[in-house]
Amino acid sequence: MDYKNSGVDIEAGYKSVELMKEHIRKTQRAEVLGGIGGFAGAFDLSAIKNMEEPVLLSGTDGCGTKVKLAFVMDKHDTIGIDAVAMCVNDIACSGGEPLFFLDYIACGKNYPEKIATIVSGVAEGCRQAGAALVGGETAEHPGLMAEDEYDLAGFAVGVVEKKEMITGASIVPGDVLVGIASSGVHSNGFSLVRKIFDMSEKSLSRYMPELGRTLGETLLTPTRIYVNALKKVKEAGVAIKGTSHITGGGFYENIPRMLPKGITAQVKKDSYEVPAIFKMMAREGKVEEKIMYNTYNMGIGMVLAVRPEDADRTVAALAESGDTGYIIGETVASEEGVILL
Repeated sequence: MDYKNSGVDIEAGYKSVELMKEHIRKTQRAEVLGGIGGFAGAFDLSAIKNMEEPVLLSGTDGCGTKVKLAFVMDKHDTIGIDAVAMCVNDIACSGGEPLFFLDYIACGKNYPEKIATIVSGVAEGCRQAGAALVGGETAEHPGLMAEDEYDLAGFAVGVVEKKEMITGASIVPGDVLVGIASSGVHSNGFSLVRKIFDMSEKSLSRYMPELGRTLGETLLTPTRIYVNALKKVKEAGVAIKGTSHITGGGFYENIPRMLPKGITAQVKKDSYEVPAIFKMMAREGKVEEKIMYNTYNMGIGMVLAVRPEDADRTVAALAESGDTGYIIGETVASEEGVILL
């Protein structure tokens, strides 16, 4: 009896690491020390000595049950982008720059080529965010997970000058809310998605005229990363007062997280076109509108609060970053949290 006979293939683990290296190299920053293979990822923080009051920011998250779609479609090269996005978008919400990322993959069986493909997506997400992929862990869990299944999560660290942190404390009535378009469902609410739609390969591969592509392609579209978008807004001279990453809990749970006591966000539902996938989900699943807005991003992946005079400049800066911004509402004096008009 040996470890391989128990279900854990050490040699496959070695091969996975070798296959990952080409993807990881694409994410390296000058601050990364030692490369891949050590017991810890090393990142030189000398540059923050030039900051007055550097604050480290961290975020950890996963992709939820969206990975189930990757299993069914046997497509594993984008789910890693979702894992990175869920972490670095939260860091960006505080005004921070993501520095580095680590991933964790738990699998029933280590298939090196599949693991390397997953990591290629993680590396692409890191590239989009400007973060270095400094390490990670791939753990085989035979008997705990099916051989062809895996789960993916990650952890990111970033930095921000304390005086430049976005806290929401300066938001006042009359500030404008700018929404940044999402790329689709992102990585939240997939337990409900999987109840609404048939998750068979045949169903997911069917072309949907309403969507302009297959259902599977639409649902598996990776989460939009907003690091560069917020950077462009800042470079345009806009002081972002507050940010909200619209993840699980939708509008009702997330927008109030950026608001001071006594301030409410009024959002105009007709200020932008809700993407077709959300309309289809509401119709096919007979999901009430409030539940949709309390579960999904509904086409808005991030909300910014800015001064009224900065609203148009914010939308223009977002266009420069390749994102689409909409003026979706304003803040008012109230205790209601969020009001959808």
